[in-house]
Amino acid sequence: MTQITYPRLFRPGPPRPSRARQTSFSGAPERHTVQGGGALLVALAAGDRLSLTNTEGGQRAEIVTADLSGRAAPLLGTATDEPHGLRRALSGDDDSLRRLARGIAARGIDLSGRCALSLFGADSPAGDSADFTASAAGWLILCAPAAPMDPGSGDTASPLTLLIERADPARRTGFELPDPLADPLLDLRVKSATAESYLVRAGEYIQIIDVDGRQCTDFQCFDARKLDRGVQNPLDVTTTRTLLGHSYAMPGLYAKYFDQDATALVEVVQDTCGRHDAFAMACAAKYYDDIGYPGHANCSDNFNAALAHYGVDPRRGWMAANFFYNTWIDAHGVLMSDEPWSRPGDYVLMRALTDIVCVSSACPDDTSPANGWYLSDIHIRSYAAAERFSRAVAWRPMPDSDPVMTRETTFHDQFAALTRDFVDYKGFWLPNTFPGSSPVEEYRACREGVAFMDLSALRKFEVTGPDAEALLQWVLTRDVKKLGDGQVVYSAMCYPHGGMIDDGTLFRLGPQRFRWIGGSDYGGEWMREQAAALGLNVMVRGSTDQLHNLAVQGPASRNLMDEVIWTAPHQTAIAELGWFRFTVGRIGGPEGAPVVVSRTGYTGELGYEIFCHPKDGAEVFAAVQGAGARPMGLAALDLLRIEAGLIFADYEFTDQTDPFEAGIGFTVPLKSKPDDFIGREALIRRKENPRCKLVGLLIDSRESVGHGDCLHIGRAQVGEVTSAMWSPLLDAQIALARVDITHAAEGTEIEVGKLDGQQKRLPARITAFPHYDPKKERPRS
Repeated sequence: MTQITYPRLFRPGPPRPSRARQTSFSGAPERHTVQGGGALLVALAAGDRLSLTNTEGGQRAEIVTADLSGRAAPLLGTATDEPHGLRRALSGDDDSLRRLARGIAARGIDLSGRCALSLFGADSPAGDSADFTASAAGWLILCAPAAPMDPGSGDTASPLTLLIERADPARRTGFELPDPLADPLLDLRVKSATAESYLVRAGEYIQIIDVDGRQCTDFQCFDARKLDRGVQNPLDVTTTRTLLGHSYAMPGLYAKYFDQDATALVEVVQDTCGRHDAFAMACAAKYYDDIGYPGHANCSDNFNAALAHYGVDPRRGWMAANFFYNTWIDAHGVLMSDEPWSRPGDYVLMRALTDIVCVSSACPDDTSPANGWYLSDIHIRSYAAAERFSRAVAWRPMPDSDPVMTRETTFHDQFAALTRDFVDYKGFWLPNTFPGSSPVEEYRACREGVAFMDLSALRKFEVTGPDAEALLQWVLTRDVKKLGDGQVVYSAMCYPHGGMIDDGTLFRLGPQRFRWIGGSDYGGEWMREQAAALGLNVMVRGSTDQLHNLAVQGPASRNLMDEVIWTAPHQTAIAELGWFRFTVGRIGGPEGAPVVVSRTGYTGELGYEIFCHPKDGAEVFAAVQGAGARPMGLAALDLLRIEAGLIFADYEFTDQTDPFEAGIGFTVPLKSKPDDFIGREALIRRKENPRCKLVGLLIDSRESVGHGDCLHIGRAQVGEVTSAMWSPLLDAQIALARVDITHAAEGTEIEVGKLDGQQKRLPARITAFPHYDPKKERPRS
């Protein structure tokens, strides 16, 4: 028999490490971001090297340094200015700045006199930077001062980026704890692979902090009064999940954790991570025994030891709320896990709803990715019941961005007087529904009269400079050169492969001034990246926090707006404002709040949008409501936009979808646009070889259809539903859907798959869309 030999693979040298590209939070230099109008406080050591960058351009900086005793000291250079911007920022009502003011006071830092070093200015380009070396140990306060923005100008506030390369990076082994949210009642460190118990009174707050990031912590609690009676009912995740209809509690509508008696024990107020576990128990001895690690430390045994002080009977395995633990159930019913999403300083803030005995662990699992392969500590703080913390989750515009907590728009207090149902939409609390009403009633008010809603979460960017038009002509699909002053155009923004980054509206405020309004933070980042790569003389600065907006929509909106908005003789009056044009005016008269009003909307009706600075929000709201407009929430808006065939990010389009597939091919003038733009070659190819098409559906069933439901012809899946609703106007269920081009012809009979897509089918027929006002005669009227 002939022996067969196989070539032996040989790799010289030592093994190579795993090289997953990961958003880093553990390396040097440290990165800090100060949002426009904000400030931060950091500790310095002698020899620390600092680099301060004007991230988007046009932003002034104020730097105050003090020695460790709090006295002003020139640690980075001679201070010659009064810190007017910093003092103004600290006197505001922003929660984070109030906490900063407490931290400054706690360290005894003196802000009197000329203690500020000023840098940059309105003409500083994006990327302008300054470098320093700390001459001694002390404190640094960095502020990005901002005055209120005039809605008719592009003079906005923008962020500053601070990088610190520590002179002695080995002086600490982990990350420093963030300052307390208020004066703490309890400051407790849960050391790695241990657990601690503690008592919290009704109304008090519990903050559970992941100190170094990617460290899981199990949390359990008991009603203290029940324990006094010998009733040991712990927090029960199964009961919680069932009552909430949600996998775990989170700020907003799904906030409470319950015990087995359905008694509410705690509610979640703030969460900076947003990814936790609600399926698995705390790790127990049996888990480690079964995988070959007998005697391994585990959270359940640690719980037993910590709770013995309160007379709680031991258990072999504890159910718990597993904060920062990243698990999910896959499509095959398998429990999956991976590294946590939490980063250094991430936390969950809860409020005790009764007196509770609590226990928290720092998970000891070093046998899986559960703790990122590095065990670290958990820190617990509690705060008095008299403190007030807004409900918030963290929003990160970019993967390496600092977390931004959910904000309230300038109209929040007025809407909060009308409803408690707010949902987090891209980092803002927006009203969803109103009591004593329904989404359908609000929908009808918009279709038949006039309604108004909060759309302040839209992302706004001021694009200014000599090359502003050239940049926008390159990054947008529309022909920007055709856009006149005072005009608005709807456009797509694409990647080179043709997939969509965003859709939005572009306002031309002047020859070198534009405003892009879309849904994505990355739209602004993308424009800055392109401007830098091409060396264009243009600034792209975010103005989302400087411009909040109400949409006033419906056939009666023109009369209402004509009553509410005053315009100067050289500006277009509301009654004369054309479709996709804007004007600059004031509320009520020449001394009223300044606003920009555009004849645009997202409802398929005649309508307007009012943009104002947040300081004027109450005046704008009162004028619109006082003139008779009805408030409307996001639930009603979704009905209106689906019926009008208006697309929504992550539903009708993603970065895998081109504008033709998203049903907005009219935004891509391939034949008439004279200049090249990003994605043009790919879009030519994709238009000539379409794979799928956005279509309308008429569904012959009252059974609810939703986003992601599959579409079938025979056994084969040929598409999916992107958005669906019951249309009060048509008295039928309609949908928008993405269908393979082979079966996209109008009139094609198709089926919506339910259950597994095969066992149950709903009959449907492909129709034209929009289902409502297909010629858009109403918004043009």
